[in-house]
Amino acid sequence: MSSMEQVKALREKSGAGIVDVKKALDEAGGDEVKAMEILRKRGQDKAKKRSEREAHEGIVAVYVHSNNHIGVLVKLFCETDFVARNEEFRELGRDIAMHIAASQPLYMKPEEVPEELVEKEKEIWHAQLAKENKSKEIMERIIAGKEEKFRNENSLLTQVFVKDPSKTVGELLTEKIHKIGENIQVGGFVRYEM
Repeated sequence: MSSMEQVKALREKSGAGIVDVKKALDEAGGDEVKAMEILRKRGQDKAKKRSEREAHEGIVAVYVHSNNHIGVLVKLFCETDFVARNEEFRELGRDIAMHIAASQPLYMKPEEVPEELVEKEKEIWHAQLAKENKSKEIMERIIAGKEEKFRNENSLLTQVFVKDPSKTVGELLTEKIHKIGENIQVGGFVRYEM
């Protein structure tokens, strides 16, 4: 059975409703870590359902680094103008813009990384691994892992979020979709650097 202190603490961490938090804690036998994982999975399920809804409102978030040499513009979409005016939504836009300034993603998703760029990287990896006398099967597995890592590191939604390394930017969006209750999408971004 979950105590009110546990419910309150987990609600503050997750942003989920009291009933959802209580159910997750009961399901996890009072284990807060397991309950948080249950809430995250449920949030992802809800986020998938919401992602099909049209997001035609939103903001353009701006971040300029303190040295005034890096600036970022991000289009962040939501479903209603009410959410677009919400401070938490605006903060999400600023956080994503700051992340882009720091992590320099080139693409939105891993599948958007051009094949010709991946092929050039594969040539380099093959040359490096050829010196190590690895078997062909091992080399292919290593290169597949390197390709996945390369795609993820260059894609906004799969990059580790700079303000919280325990999640990716995509997972952050999923959490906010669950908490705010609307479809939220990054519509595009531009990063400028002197």
